[in-house]
Amino acid sequence: MRFKEFWYIRRSDRRVLWFLLVLLVGVLVVFFVTDKEEQGGLADKNAALEERYGGYRRDGRAYRDDKGGMSQVQYYNAPGRAVHLFPFDPNTADSTDLLALGLSPWQVRNIYKYRAKGGVYRRKEDFGRVYGLTKGQYRQLEPYITIGEDYQPYVPADRPDFEHHASHDSLTKKYPVKLKAGEKIELNSADSALLVRVPGIGKYFARQIENRRKWLGGFYSEDQLLEIDDFPKDAVNYFYVDTRAVKKINANKATLQELKRHPYINYLQARDILDYRRMRGPLHSIEDLKLTRDFTPEDMERLKHYLEY
Repeated sequence: MRFKEFWYIRRSDRRVLWFLLVLLVGVLVVFFVTDKEEQGGLADKNAALEERYGGYRRDGRAYRDDKGGMSQVQYYNAPGRAVHLFPFDPNTADSTDLLALGLSPWQVRNIYKYRAKGGVYRRKEDFGRVYGLTKGQYRQLEPYITIGEDYQPYVPADRPDFEHHASHDSLTKKYPVKLKAGEKIELNSADSALLVRVPGIGKYFARQIENRRKWLGGFYSEDQLLEIDDFPKDAVNYFYVDTRAVKKINANKATLQELKRHPYINYLQARDILDYRRMRGPLHSIEDLKLTRDFTPEDMERLKHYLEY
């Protein structure tokens, strides 16, 4: 049999093949057109849901379509919600108050579940264990947490000594009287008991202020408080500074370790000061540091309050 005869296809067979080919092309065209329309309809559906609910159902969960769209489950979308801080009792505050304090709806739901199971917040620290509450949120809310007398530990009438020792759990009794608008305290001499009287400052920020003051050698400006992470800006208005309390470092006598221990001097800067003293002699003013490599004008402006010559 010749090669040409081997590949010969009868006319009836060719018709069948053409029919199958046309049918296959038609099926593919219908498939792609239908899929495209379905995706377009799904996109329109998601866009409509996004516009109506902001991407979320009324129960707080991200909506899911039948095709798996919006598969990532999130809870609430409440951008731009204003936060209003005020004293509150976590045992009795309703959802409106808790939301106004900046808590998310799902955090409020966790608080309600805890209370429904008989849970009681007896101390500020108990509220800090709310599931999902961040450290930043707790720092912000801590000064405003008050615990009602009905939720404080019972103190027997015949045990006055017990009342004395248990009073640390009484947040109402220990809650400090806050300063009024216009009142100020001196930043470099205030102890923790006085610091917590500043609105927006609790034990955490009082401790941070004391630590920062120790490391710096004192504050030369109340604006330095803003160097503390998440420090409430409004609290700065309740302070004034006596710069005579600032402890200074002798730039011509301090060792490398003493210099780099200061928060405003890193290792390279401390080494530059020692190199300057070795090669050029003693420093006479902060301006001499312009000749070094690692001091910016901003560094010199901050550091000039802590060096002496």
